[in-house]
Amino acid sequence: MRKTISLLFGLALSQLVAAQSPGVYGDRIVVGGVLDLEGQSRGLGLNMRDGVLAAFEGVSIKGRRLEYVTLNDSYTPDLTVEQTNRLIKDGVFAMIGNVGTPTAQVALPILADNKVPAVGFFTGAGLLRPGIGDVINFRASYVQETAKVIEQGFRAGLQASEICAYVQNDAYGMAGVEGIKLALQNNVRSRDIVEKLDTILAKSGDSPERNGIGPVGVYQRNTLTSRAGFESLKEWEKASNSRCRLVVTVGTYNAIGRFAAYSKQRGEDWLISAVSFTGAENLRDTLDRFGVTDKVILTQVVPDLESDLPLVKEARSALGERLNVVSLEGYIVGKMFVAIMQSIKGDLTRESFVRATRNAEFNIGGVSLDFRGDNQGSDLVTMTYFNNKSYLPIEGSQLARLF
Repeated sequence: MRKTISLLFGLALSQLVAAQSPGVYGDRIVVGGVLDLEGQSRGLGLNMRDGVLAAFEGVSIKGRRLEYVTLNDSYTPDLTVEQTNRLIKDGVFAMIGNVGTPTAQVALPILADNKVPAVGFFTGAGLLRPGIGDVINFRASYVQETAKVIEQGFRAGLQASEICAYVQNDAYGMAGVEGIKLALQNNVRSRDIVEKLDTILAKSGDSPERNGIGPVGVYQRNTLTSRAGFESLKEWEKASNSRCRLVVTVGTYNAIGRFAAYSKQRGEDWLISAVSFTGAENLRDTLDRFGVTDKVILTQVVPDLESDLPLVKEARSALGERLNVVSLEGYIVGKMFVAIMQSIKGDLTRESFVRATRNAEFNIGGVSLDFRGDNQGSDLVTMTYFNNKSYLPIEGSQLARLF
């Protein structure tokens, strides 16, 4: 009789364990993240990690605490592959808050093959919308960010030929070029420009030659030299008999800050816009170091840091002096993961987690997330203007005075 009871207990226990996903243990749920923690973009990775960790502090999912294990990839795809495989081998439930587009590009196929959800990656690239595998995004896309600025530029009286770009020469930068193309393609006078953008986008390989083709200047990832990209824009001005009045940038804070300084040193008064991935605080510090005080716009995909939204107040309390737009995004991503996990009925599996997001809506402390029809929770894009070491909210109607 005792033997039968033991066998039945062992069978029940094995079924319980089998019902759970990798990363789900009796006392904890382990999730992973591969971020730049030591490279040139480490400010982004460290802040994302801070935000997620703060969001998980003291949280319990069906009696299990959340454990966030992070590894460094220095924003280098080869290392991303190595670290992603390492975390999968260790058995994480999901991958959360990874930083960057070129790194996501190599991580997503691996995660898809192993059925590991990719949650709240810090990138607005189209390759995650919808992406391969189980991808769940929080933030608005780079297309939405660049389109916001370009649309407001048109309303301020800019011509298509006056809109240029300085971007990283990889999938991240090309996501920005795609955004510019989409913003221009319905403009009859922009057909020649769109063709040049198509030529730039069609180039493949590792950092192909994209300078000197159209209204785009590029720099190589993990480098800081601005000259070649700057000269490409000057070539465009000469060829188009126009000038760059708005330069949309898609890159890292060190590269974009240096480009802004270099263009000013060369006598240009271009209005430069940057996407949220650039990182407001890190960009501010770089601009300040090189003496740039204005003429920079930064789009944001999170609420204002001074917002009265309950979630932002909670983040301020949890993060203290470490609160910034990047750590706030990490905090929101962490709370998004928690909300989805808490909505699961039944076993905590990767499959039930993904099902819980489909066509679902969540309100997390006043931040609305809507997954009805796609895998992106938020479409929020706002504009801020850099002026004397601080960012001020700016409306589209105020943009004309900046040119």
